[in-house]
Amino acid sequence: MTRRRRHVGTLDADRSSEVYAKLRDLIVRGRLAPGARITETDAALRLGVSRTPVRAALQRLAQEGYIVVTNTGRRRRPMVAPLTREDATELLHIVAEVEGLAARYAASLNPKLRSQLGTELRRLNEELQRAAQGKRPDANQVFELDQSFHRKLVEAAAGSRLLSLHEAIKPQAERYGRVYASALTDEIATSVDEHARLIQAVETGDPDGAQRAVLVNWRNAAARLSHVIDAMGEKGSW
Repeated sequence: MTRRRRHVGTLDADRSSEVYAKLRDLIVRGRLAPGARITETDAALRLGVSRTPVRAALQRLAQEGYIVVTNTGRRRRPMVAPLTREDATELLHIVAEVEGLAARYAASLNPKLRSQLGTELRRLNEELQRAAQGKRPDANQVFELDQSFHRKLVEAAAGSRLLSLHEAIKPQAERYGRVYASALTDEIATSVDEHARLIQAVETGDPDGAQRAVLVNWRNAAARLSHVIDAMGEKGSW
């Protein structure tokens, strides 16, 4: 009996993790829009599971800031968290600190690894520049290339704890990038220049310079995004 309960408990946990991952992806990619209401019943039907793993997944998503829960009388109403200027600034500043540490570690690698990383980062940065300079830039392609640049930096040098922090916070910031990507394409040239300074610091083994370059890049990105949100409006606010 005990083994059966453990087996059922493991299956429930697995289902909850799967539901969490699917709902988070829908939120991050904008398929569940900011401000959209989520009910356990609708989510269970949509994903083909019972309400139990959905309930656990919604609790986790609420803890991580992807959804907010409002109380209306006796009812609790989960909704996809709105995209706001204040939230964007906080998130991007947190990402800056996490990736800044990764950049510091990257610039502390041995010369051969620094050179290899620099070559790969420069290739991605050049692709990003070409994509942004096209006659009709594909905002999604530009966004994915920028994501790849930063992911390569973090994965090259971050330890398991730093990677876990990055994996937890980066998708929340990704929501903003995907929703406002088309409006940020014109700013890519500035970001490419900021990336170039980071690459130079990594290749020359300058930990302070690498960390500073990442902080500047993300803090400037937060300012650029804030201007876009001011112009286009917050999404899902009430």
